[in-house]
Amino acid sequence: MTDEAKLVEMVHGDGGRATRDLIDSVFIPALAGNSLSAADDAAALPQVPGSWMITTDAFVVSPAEFPGGDVGELAVYGTINDLAACGARPVYMTASFILQEGLDLDALRRVVTSMGHAAATEGVELVAADTKVVERGSADGVFISATGLGCRTHNVRLAPDRISAGDRVIVTGYVGDHGLAVLANREGFPFSPPAQSDCAPLWGVVRDVLQQVGDAVKFLRDPTRGGLATALKEMITSLPVDVMLREGDIPVRRTVREAADMLGLDPLYLANEGNMLMVVSEDAAGEVLKVLRCHDTAAAPSIVGEVTPGTAAVRVRTALGGTRNVGFFAGDPLPRIC
Repeated sequence: MTDEAKLVEMVHGDGGRATRDLIDSVFIPALAGNSLSAADDAAALPQVPGSWMITTDAFVVSPAEFPGGDVGELAVYGTINDLAACGARPVYMTASFILQEGLDLDALRRVVTSMGHAAATEGVELVAADTKVVERGSADGVFISATGLGCRTHNVRLAPDRISAGDRVIVTGYVGDHGLAVLANREGFPFSPPAQSDCAPLWGVVRDVLQQVGDAVKFLRDPTRGGLATALKEMITSLPVDVMLREGDIPVRRTVREAADMLGLDPLYLANEGNMLMVVSEDAAGEVLKVLRCHDTAAAPSIVGEVTPGTAAVRVRTALGGTRNVGFFAGDPLPRIC
């Protein structure tokens, strides 16, 4: 790659010298571990104690850089959190990068560097990667498809069918931060204070909760697209229980609440990328909160509701004492959010 090259060009995807230069100058310095540096067609993974878990996802957020994070961090943390929600320690990742012709190389370098730093900080090794370039108008900047491998080291079964009446519903942080931050940045809304994404890794939080209370944890889910409301509806859709949320106990930042009111949105449907939904037994809820309060990434740990006998309904008890039903959202008010 010459010093004059400032944008991704189609030649960077032809598999020749320009491709090699792009990989050597942008990707290898930020992402290379032992497996990736070998440049083989596949990576050999050593055995680890416990059972493997695998997850895969694509990250197409627009814009690729937003207040509080970027698509590179999002790919790492989103993969980590999906594994964490299954009780698995993240170990390895693979990634495919779809680059649009004309992408600014400095912007690409920032995203890749951010991704490498996030993975290294969390002890996750990127063991395989691929890069493709598409014509202008075929994509939008940079898309990342990631697969994560994690290892389950705790003998705890996390599943909706373990949920029962009396269980408590906990969130580890503020609701709706990521969705509002991306929307505000995309549309140029000058909210004060500015909205910030909660993009963060949650394995440390989950690990410590599982170590402390073990089988008292019934279910975990990171409420990304569709937010807390959708995660709860999906959780109980075939169960003979309801969830009753208490509006006054749901942590929502003032900026998010006021902006959502202005835009006609419900914070319960706004995405998070650093918030874990937990369902735990009643007698363990207090201990879980103690553990969460020891973590910086658990920004606002709160018991927001409880499970009751019912017919798979999610309701919110309002500050005035009434209730409102929460259903699946029809349509997508915030596309390209993750």
